[in-house]
Amino acid sequence: MPFIVTDSCIKCKYTDCVEVCPVDCFHEGPNMLVIDPDECIDCTLCEPECPVDAILSEDDATEEQLQFVELNAELAKAWPVINEMKDAPADADEWKDVKDKLKYLER
Repeated sequence: MPFIVTDSCIKCKYTDCVEVCPVDCFHEGPNMLVIDPDECIDCTLCEPECPVDAILSEDDATEEQLQFVELNAELAKAWPVINEMKDAPADADEWKDVKDKLKYLER
């Protein structure tokens, strides 16, 4: 099962995970990253790199987090690949502990 990015990434968009991905499966949106499930090789390298624990295996997703399986697949088709680390948004640290951020997702 591939990995997914959950709403903990929204408005944080740390890109530590991108740096370790061997297959360039991350896609960048305005305020979140997603993983392309067709490209993810389930290597697990990205999961420990995320400073906000936004990345997890589909197998480990809670009932509530399962909505991100479809969301990652959908948005990966629309957003460009990101394969280099970038600076996080200036206010990322203010958002890292905020919960239930799906309402802030920018498409």
